[in-house]
Amino acid sequence: MTDPIRVLLVDDHAMLRAGFRTILDIQPDITVVGEASTGAEAVAAASALDPDVICMDVQMPDMDGIEATRRIISDPNVHAAIAIVTTFDRDDYLFSALDAGASGFLLKNGGPEDLVAAVRVLAAGSGMLAPEVTRRVVQRYATAATGDGAVVTASACSLDLIEPLTEREAEVLALLSEAMSNAEIAAALFIGEATVKTHVSRVLQKLGARDRVQAVVLALRHGLA
Repeated sequence: MTDPIRVLLVDDHAMLRAGFRTILDIQPDITVVGEASTGAEAVAAASALDPDVICMDVQMPDMDGIEATRRIISDPNVHAAIAIVTTFDRDDYLFSALDAGASGFLLKNGGPEDLVAAVRVLAAGSGMLAPEVTRRVVQRYATAATGDGAVVTASACSLDLIEPLTEREAEVLALLSEAMSNAEIAAALFIGEATVKTHVSRVLQKLGARDRVQAVVLALRHGLA
């Protein structure tokens, strides 16, 4: 048996944390190892507990979830993937969270199954965005605004890769940018899922990305997809 996924819950509402804990603790492969009610408490708890996944609210006293995410991600001793879980479907929260290093963005009006799925996906090293926001991410990072308000394609930017992407890796990255799963990519390219996983791993390595979400953001920003 593998060790359960260790989760830290961060929200300033105790009842909501209790609800999340109930949803997650009944899963045989997930355990909640801690809770925090402020961003500062989250940073301290992440360092002390080193969870696999952190479910992070945005609006909290003392320090908001975006700044807490930025500080946690910058700590080399913490290895958690962070999912922002918020009531507010706002672009400033979404893009600030992704820029801070979050690997997921979920809305609290989703079902319990969405929370469980997000924890498992992030623990596996991938990212997860609520369907409502995926298109906005693609649109935002596929173009860049110049100072005079004109829009240019992101290919005007550059990105230093660890190694150049192969033709197949570039194809896989383009399909990742369309929010395709490994199974869907395998079907589109007529290859096996195991081969897709290998290509995805190589793409992440070459981009220096933590997960699929960060890879897609980098690719769209720099015209690679």
